Amino acid sequence: MNDGVVHSGEVHAGTVYHGTGGVARTPVANLPPPPPWRTFTGRGSTSRPADDGGEGDRRVGGVRAVRRTPHPNEVAMVDAAIRLRRPLLVTGAPGTGKSSLAYLVARELGLGPVLRWPITSRTTLKDGLYLYDAIARVQAVGANDPDSGIGDYVHLGPLGTALLPHDLPRVLLIDELDKGDIDLPNDLLTTFEEGEYEIPELVRYAKHRDEVEVLTQDRGHTATVHHGVVRCREFPIVIITSNGEREFPPAFLRRCLRLHVPQPGKEQLAEMVAVHFGDAHGVDVARLISDFLAHRADVGTVSADQLLNAVHLATSGSYQPDEEWAELLKAIWHPLAAEAG
Repeated sequence: MNDGVVHSGEVHAGTVYHGTGGVARTPVANLPPPPPWRTFTGRGSTSRPADDGGEGDRRVGGVRAVRRTPHPNEVAMVDAAIRLRRPLLVTGAPGTGKSSLAYLVARELGLGPVLRWPITSRTTLKDGLYLYDAIARVQAVGANDPDSGIGDYVHLGPLGTALLPHDLPRVLLIDELDKGDIDLPNDLLTTFEEGEYEIPELVRYAKHRDEVEVLTQDRGHTATVHHGVVRCREFPIVIITSNGEREFPPAFLRRCLRLHVPQPGKEQLAEMVAVHFGDAHGVDVARLISDFLAHRADVGTVSADQLLNAVHLATSGSYQPDEEWAELLKAIWHPLAAEAG
């Protein structure tokens, strides 16, 4: 079982995901089979980076002998999403660790870097699937560049890369979907259901060559696209976050599992500090957490990373518990509602 530090990639009886913050030595083996209606038939095998380049440590803390205590509902819903090959819609106030869940899953199961797709009001489905640089392609053809093929101008996005035919599922983080265009959730439905998409520029090119190497979201990696169609073999583990700024269409919600992340309490905040700072020598962490919780009760939503900012400053040794420190904390712990306004 996951010991909170490292574990093997073997899936044991019970849940696939444990949520204790462990880091796999090897990728997960023998994932439970999908339901028959969520089985996909992508051709080939696409490579992925062996590690995440330290992104997981930056997002959720380095590897320390601190066992994370996940909320029971978190473990159940993540595990169900993996088994059913369905997206997991994670809701909650800003700063409650919704995005961090994707990095916890990827590290624990050894699935490589998280493919992150940050959503804005201008984001379209195609942005997540691929980009085609038609202008650069025309310039290369005009210059008679013999080393240039059409695949050099096709760059798969985070969603497009996640749907490549990988041996193991990739973890895809669709961050703050509620900030996107009102039609984007509905636009995602067909892609989620079919586990595939077309690249029209390559479909038209297929009469000349049925296999094309394209760039992927993983830096320095390429993938082979057959007949202009990308089709997954393992549906990705999709974590979608929302701050609850608006409701999603019923058809979209029906295809997702839902997890609400509450504000972290004293124990969860203490664990978070321990993961990032260890013992935090010379700092009264318990007092700082109590002050943080009291401040949150007074002003409304403040995020856990605002507490981590305060701990980092406290461990620097440059500040004393005086009036200046109290004013600094007030500035660091400004309510997130003020930002939204």
